[in-house]
Amino acid sequence: MPGRTADRSSWRALSVCLLAAFMTLLDVSIVNVALPSIKNALHASEGELQWILSGYALTFGLTLVPAGRLGDARSRRAVFMAGLVLFTASSAAAGLAPTILWLVIARLVQGMAGGVLNPQIAGLIQQLFQGGERGRAFGALGATIGIATAAGPLAGGALIALAGPAEGWRWIFYINIPVGLVALVLAWRLLPAPVRGEQQGLDPVGVTLLGVGVLAIMLPFLQERQWHGPGKWLLIPLGAAFLAVFVAWERRHASPLVDLALFRHRSYANGSLIALCYFAGFTAIFFIFTLYLQNGLSYSALGAGLAVTPFALGSGTASAIGGRAVSRYGRHLVVAGLCLVLAGLGAAWAVVEVRPGSGVAWLTALPLLVAGIGSGLVIAPNQTVTLSEVPYTEGGAAAGVLQTGQRIGTAVGIAAVGATFFATVAGSGGDWAAAFRHGLTVLLAFVVLALAVALYDLRKDRRLRPEPAR
Repeated sequence: MPGRTADRSSWRALSVCLLAAFMTLLDVSIVNVALPSIKNALHASEGELQWILSGYALTFGLTLVPAGRLGDARSRRAVFMAGLVLFTASSAAAGLAPTILWLVIARLVQGMAGGVLNPQIAGLIQQLFQGGERGRAFGALGATIGIATAAGPLAGGALIALAGPAEGWRWIFYINIPVGLVALVLAWRLLPAPVRGEQQGLDPVGVTLLGVGVLAIMLPFLQERQWHGPGKWLLIPLGAAFLAVFVAWERRHASPLVDLALFRHRSYANGSLIALCYFAGFTAIFFIFTLYLQNGLSYSALGAGLAVTPFALGSGTASAIGGRAVSRYGRHLVVAGLCLVLAGLGAAWAVVEVRPGSGVAWLTALPLLVAGIGSGLVIAPNQTVTLSEVPYTEGGAAAGVLQTGQRIGTAVGIAAVGATFFATVAGSGGDWAAAFRHGLTVLLAFVVLALAVALYDLRKDRRLRPEPAR
């Protein structure tokens, strides 16, 4: 509860949350290196393979806000455990998939379960921790996000190498089963029981309006390569119209799905925009780098996964440090992290320009380590500052909105960076190094946007800060 110091039970509860977060976020990127094996085993088309990735991201993003609201209004522990059961069962179904349609449906359910779980984690951190301890808890969560995102290709490559290309892809789903079962038992024992009080309404109309709006905006980006023709982009203004109706509805509703007053807090509004822009950039690096290594330089799945390990190590270490330092440095830490990301990825661009051959994985190790350190100083501190003024009773829904923005940013970034990447490959006769550099240029532009918002926030903070007494 607010106002108290976190005890040992709070940190035990956090460990369960981090285990579930790692499992669900790992599945965002672990499948990338398994796609060639899945294509051969299930005779999948390019469009069907795309749905294995984009379907997970889509249902994950659609579920975040309603699930966060449900946890706030009823029981975060119960919703968390329901998400764990669904994720574990859908992982088993994905591993057993006899056809590509079966696998796509299982991935859709997996994404939905991940979207149910994740806002409960942020809500529980808001509930269990205060002050500097909350920053440390979000630092641990940020480390988990960074490591899971970057370690996915490595873990997937290792499992395929151990089990073989024919059956190895199934084990990237089977591995979730024992982890999910252990987490389920620990969640029942260690997560706090719901706080009894006045239960809030669930706003089904708001859920529907928000869901349709987010779906219409995300779908064209997720299907950018498979859905040919300009007609798909008409969904974006349609989605914007649904979101406008959603805002109007929420302002009049007695128990809204999202309290729009949250956006009156500058920390929450600017932090959400920083997260959207940054996730549009940083998550695309794994997508185009593994494609460059595997398709352009004939790296194995394991080799491509090892190449992004420096980013994971830097991100995990810096997130823990950033979580401890954010209460002192605030948004300044985010600005410093974004500058390191730009420096590291800019150096990687230069390396590929000068030495694009097979040794590029070794030559980019240090730049990726620097970028990973920067990323660790962005994700956790930004989340801590963004949610710092949010009441803990609204922590789940607020985190759901924040993470929905991250998912939309990811979809937009991968679509924009991927379109540039593949257009360069096609137009240059297969110059994968040039494609990587051009894609990286678009990626850096998104990070620059995030930096511009962070600097604007700092400037406003200085203007609003009271003059010291003379």
